[in-house]
Amino acid sequence: MKPSLIFRVALVVVIAMCAAFAHADSITDPTIIIRDPACGGNGCTPVGLNFTFGAPADGTGAVFFNNASGLDWFSLKLTESGVDANAITCLTDVFANCLVSTANGLTTILLSGLSPDFPGIGAGQNFSIVFGCESGDCQPWPGDLDFTATANVPEPGTMALLFTGIGAIVVRRRLRNQA
Repeated sequence: MKPSLIFRVALVVVIAMCAAFAHADSITDPTIIIRDPACGGNGCTPVGLNFTFGAPADGTGAVFFNNASGLDWFSLKLTESGVDANAITCLTDVFANCLVSTANGLTTILLSGLSPDFPGIGAGQNFSIVFGCESGDCQPWPGDLDFTATANVPEPGTMALLFTGIGAIVVRRRLRNQA
């Protein structure tokens, strides 16, 4: 097969898979929404690159934070151990991507990707994490579920490129030393 034909076939397969996933689940899942609004009535909790928080006691509502780390955030990783990835819907208007996965009982919600429409969370900027959906027709989260958050986590692709580059340097040095 020619490379352009392979690319076209792969593109069709990806589009078909996305369409299938979009219609696969008719049950409304618990939703997490990451936004950059003003703080709620109790103000925003200042947080650094690593912080913990709990879902609201009744499983719905919002928690408000302020990025007090002094750094712009290009990614945010949330981890919890109460809800599997296949039961979570993730929405965000500050990051371009939201990837949810579960391994060994630990669910990771990785928000990443920047663009003019998705600026990340700037230093000093307020943001909220909303538990529930905008329509109100979704399952609540388990009350008081504990989350751990880490900002600016390298994406898996970045780490793969880093290790590939390091491997190439090691191989080149070995070949040079053998000559």
